[in-house]
Amino acid sequence: MPTTPHIEKHFQATETVRDVVIGMSDGLTVPFALAAGLSGAIAATGLIVTAGLAETAAGAIAMGLGGFLAARTDENHYTSELAREHAEVLEKPEAEAAEVRDVLTGFGLTRDEAEPIVVALRRDPARWVEFMMRFELGLEKPDPKRAFKSAFTIAGSYVAGGLVPLVPYMVFSNMNRAVLASVGLTLAALLAFGAVKARLTGISPIKGGLQTAIIGGLAAAAAFGIARAVGGGHT
Repeated sequence: MPTTPHIEKHFQATETVRDVVIGMSDGLTVPFALAAGLSGAIAATGLIVTAGLAETAAGAIAMGLGGFLAARTDENHYTSELAREHAEVLEKPEAEAAEVRDVLTGFGLTRDEAEPIVVALRRDPARWVEFMMRFELGLEKPDPKRAFKSAFTIAGSYVAGGLVPLVPYMVFSNMNRAVLASVGLTLAALLAFGAVKARLTGISPIKGGLQTAIIGGLAAAAAFGIARAVGGGHT
């Protein structure tokens, strides 16, 4: 009797999604809070757009650079640990073999079951080092293009998110309309973004959307209140 082959579906774009989440979440909330705060102190939508675009550009550059440096740090860390493991396999093989046994017994194998694996790895130093990197240190070989991909993904996501709360100020010259439209548009974007993020990470889309929208709304409300209190209203 024919059987349907078992196909496992695993999400493979974890790092890219993480970068999009980092860039988009900050892009939606920081310019939103800035625009809301400025609208509590000034009445000129053009100034808010100028300030918002400047902040979006600066924020995208800063966060993209941060993503680049973080990825490069991971790459350098992997390279240094790889060199150290190669040296230890050559210089301290017995100690490294004991570490392999500890790793395997940690997965539930007995010492007798682990021993043939230890022997096999000792015959292949390259695989031995790869085993130690993955299962002792928990490190995977990084993509050499990761740093640039991360930088552009985070920066692009920040710009995309940052433009959302600014569009109403570009469309409406009336401050009240611009503020209300910005709030509505940004909260809708936060809800949608939070729901998609939650779905990709395996939690409730409703819960994820509400959490993201509440955090962004609270940030904007705090900025608006502070600006209104310090500026004493529109000038």
